[in-house]
Amino acid sequence: MSASPSASSRGSRTGVWLIGARGSVATTVVAGCAAVTAGLHPPTGMVTETPDFAGAGLPALPSLVFGGHDTVDCPLPKRAEALAAGGVLPHGLPSAVGAELAAADREIRPGGPLPGDTRGQEELIAAFAADITDFARRTGAERTVVVNVASTEPAPTGNTLPASSLYAAAALRAGRPYVNFTPSTGLHHPALAAPAAASGLPHAGRDGKTGQTLLRSVLGPMFAQRALAVRAWSGTNLLGGGDGAALADPAAAAAKNAGKERVLADTLGAPVEGEVHIDDVPALGDWKTAWDHVAFDGFLGARMVLQTTWQGCDSSLAAPLVLDLARLVARAQERGLSGPLGELGFFFKDPVGDGPSSLAEQYTELKRFAGRLADGADGDSGSGSGSGSGDAAEDEHGARR
Repeated sequence: MSASPSASSRGSRTGVWLIGARGSVATTVVAGCAAVTAGLHPPTGMVTETPDFAGAGLPALPSLVFGGHDTVDCPLPKRAEALAAGGVLPHGLPSAVGAELAAADREIRPGGPLPGDTRGQEELIAAFAADITDFARRTGAERTVVVNVASTEPAPTGNTLPASSLYAAAALRAGRPYVNFTPSTGLHHPALAAPAAASGLPHAGRDGKTGQTLLRSVLGPMFAQRALAVRAWSGTNLLGGGDGAALADPAAAAAKNAGKERVLADTLGAPVEGEVHIDDVPALGDWKTAWDHVAFDGFLGARMVLQTTWQGCDSSLAAPLVLDLARLVARAQERGLSGPLGELGFFFKDPVGDGPSSLAEQYTELKRFAGRLADGADGDSGSGSGSGSGDAAEDEHGARR
């Protein structure tokens, strides 16, 4: 069942501005939206297309228009063909939605900073913000949500804004809501705290929860609720593609792992022994395997082990969530909400605010949020979740996650 568009948004357009717009996730987002809109495939994996969100007044999928920033120039149709050859997209889909891919590709602008770029931070932010504003004007988008789906960048050092934060600042400058689907800094940079709080814009993030951490957010509460003592929780990720290459950098991997470890500490009540190792295996392409080894104690000290293996396609797991988030955040702005949207923690490893870490509890919060978005529900103008500060976004250099 599709979520019904609100009366005010029927016939209007909603822009989705993707940072890392020619990457695997972004390409799958555009192709997937077109395929579902045309009835070629069902909206599998899209939470907002389930009955719980039917009355939330979300923008309809056919109303979404796409653009973005990227530092590479491979056209989206060609990128989609490569993903189909790798089994990420269905065979024949790139040609079936070729017009939609080409239309989105025409709205992609050069990102940065590129090697040799002499522009300062202020010039880059102003240029990026102008690109976003021009996109909304050209497409007639009543609202535009900026979503970071680029490659993970290392944690910044010093006062210089990393690329993800330049894009986040540009979203604020352009007056657009912002979603950080990556572990990169984005709005979390201290220099952006005050501008984010003063902007009156809703924002959400960070680091989309698509695989290993999704499973941990379900299993962690199980051990805690059954009073089983977890002694150690170790994991390994094998992945290729742009994400594997980016996370081969220890600094970028550390940024990624921080969210995984935080979920365990929050759901179990304390940190546990064990680490997550991330290995780049280029032959895997866009596919990943995550293995977890959980050592725990039962009654009378009986020692036991749980092992899990998760094998999935990163882009196929992420793309429906990106569409969900763009629709939810656009509607939140329409309803007058602002600040960090903690109720969207269901989607993230490291969500803004102080909400629950258990997936079941997060989903309950998300359903309540959908009720707040419905026409006729009491608005909450001037306030987001009220559960966190104004914190909030994968530098797009190289291939994507």
